Amino acid sequence: MDKIHMVDLHSQYLRIKPEIDEAIQQVLTSTAFIQGPEVNTFAQSLSSYLGGTFVIPCANGTDALQVAMMALDLKPGDEIILPVHTYVATGEVIALLGLTPVFIDVRKDTFNIDTALLESKVTTKTKAIVPVHLYGQCADMESILTFAKNHNLYVIEDVAQALSATYTFTDGTTKKAGTMGTIGTTSFFPSKNLGCYGDGGAIFTNDKALAEKIKMISNHGQRVKYHHEVIGVNSRLDTLQAAILNVKLKYLDEYTRKRNEVARYYDAALTSIKSIAIPYRAANTTHVFHQYTIQVKDGLRDKLKTHLESHGIPTMIYYPVPLHLQNAYKRPGFGEGTFPITEELSKEVLSLPIHTEMKEQELEYITATLKSFFHG
Repeated sequence: MDKIHMVDLHSQYLRIKPEIDEAIQQVLTSTAFIQGPEVNTFAQSLSSYLGGTFVIPCANGTDALQVAMMALDLKPGDEIILPVHTYVATGEVIALLGLTPVFIDVRKDTFNIDTALLESKVTTKTKAIVPVHLYGQCADMESILTFAKNHNLYVIEDVAQALSATYTFTDGTTKKAGTMGTIGTTSFFPSKNLGCYGDGGAIFTNDKALAEKIKMISNHGQRVKYHHEVIGVNSRLDTLQAAILNVKLKYLDEYTRKRNEVARYYDAALTSIKSIAIPYRAANTTHVFHQYTIQVKDGLRDKLKTHLESHGIPTMIYYPVPLHLQNAYKRPGFGEGTFPITEELSKEVLSLPIHTEMKEQELEYITATLKSFFHG
């Protein structure tokens, strides 16, 4: 059996190699490396895929969050609510802009924002909520959007781990992750469900005027070259990455199906193990399984991780240290015990290998090795 990978980008590339190589060669031949036609083609294709929302490509997912907040004219001191169980980038841009991150705990089943706690986090300085659709399924967007409307707040969706997930509202309408809030942001980091071969990102909005502003900010604050209307940044998706994404976007739904097949295999194999909680699926959202994350009870997570890795099975912990306990974000009065669910999850979560190229032989080996830890 070949080496097991958390994500097998090489095998995925080989399966679509002729299309990828041709797309790259076309860019090399044209030498339009910045703002080449492939960038606009990708923006239009992704817009169509997402149901017509405006798509503004940018350099990476962190930039996407920063530009989104700049476009909303958020000012130093404004408070932004975000889950404390998330990757650092979500809080990082808030701090970089002089805004105040206000952490909120998550639900133990979905790993997403616990909307029951929102009211306790709102002050007169609150301006926005940043739901992070963690591991591949949407947060409780209907509740979040209703709450935001009632309190006149912006909603900035961080959809880096859930691009292509679909959310169903109680009236039966459906929307793609990233298209429900004021602005959506995503990353095309290579390991994402839709990943390029370097850094890349995009920003979404249904507001045409806001889309124009986002586009301007991401291009040095200019609509017309050398005429700078606002302070902006340099954040562009390069043409080579756009060409690669144009190819891979055609396979995104197939990739989602394959990830779900892997998840179902894991579910069937692991559901009977009492010390493991398999991923929960919320009824109102599909799951695209950017990660297959189990919760390991009874203090056994680290021992299980060691056991699996000693047998050649990689695992990851997303995330071992909650944001409020990171040195960069520590504040008086927000020590251990402040966010009990996230702190518990940081000691229990373990992500197993999941990607589009997994073979049944690998899944059999992984699950058998995992079971052997509990059953000998």
